[in-house]
Amino acid sequence: MTRDDRFYAFIVARTSRSRAHIRRICVHKRWLRLSALALIAVAGGLIYGFYGLTQQAEHLRIEHENRRLRAENEKQKQELQNLNNRVDAVEDTSRKLAEVSGVAEEPRVRGQGGPARPVDSAATLAALQSKTAKIERELRMYEGFLRSNGVIPSLWPVSGKLESGVGGRRNPFGGRGWEYHEGQDIDAVYGAPVQATAGGRVTIAGRQRGYGNVVYVDHGNGLSTRYGHLSEIDVTVGQTVTRGQTIGLVGSTGRSTGPHLHYEVRINNQPVDPRQYLPGAERQ
Repeated sequence: MTRDDRFYAFIVARTSRSRAHIRRICVHKRWLRLSALALIAVAGGLIYGFYGLTQQAEHLRIEHENRRLRAENEKQKQELQNLNNRVDAVEDTSRKLAEVSGVAEEPRVRGQGGPARPVDSAATLAALQSKTAKIERELRMYEGFLRSNGVIPSLWPVSGKLESGVGGRRNPFGGRGWEYHEGQDIDAVYGAPVQATAGGRVTIAGRQRGYGNVVYVDHGNGLSTRYGHLSEIDVTVGQTVTRGQTIGLVGSTGRSTGPHLHYEVRINNQPVDPRQYLPGAERQ
């Protein structure tokens, strides 16, 4: 028999008690090599695919961790910003209370320094928030004490509806221009009693341009209030008034379109928004 080197021959023998079976199987070398190459390629593909899956899983894990860290960082930044806003509000209120209570002093640069430690943990942020909350509580107690003792305005001068407040507004007499309004208008019934919102001394009680019949009350330490458009004045210059005392009646004198009270709060003769001194006014 002629030998053919293109094939591999495999002989399979099977015997039993009665007979023997011999089977010859021939496999072309080319197909065997192709099969081996295909097997290697498939194995390589599987290995590469498994490696790719593990890398993708690792990438997803890292991306998820980065998103979590970014979210935590953004949350801490927001909490820190909120804390800064609270501190600014506390400082602003503290400054105003100091001005009206007579304890304000010229700012002086004091010696400060030392290593700085950034706010980089939830525990540190929580400690700062707790400290800020304590300062706020103490400040509210101080403010309540000042209000209860009549040092700063803490009453509505008259019951009524808030109209135009401090700031720019259209000319109420139908003009095309704009004007700056220095007080808070409170719409009220003609003849309603007007009361001093804090104790003090009357410095002006009479008629003035724009205000009509007006009363100025000096509460000390640069704080004063004004009550304009009165139909009647019930106090005199130099008189000491107490918190809640009637000083006049609502009217429409001066530059007015109808019965209402023009109410001003001034610090060092500069008008400030009276709404912050009217209990519950911010909800209207």
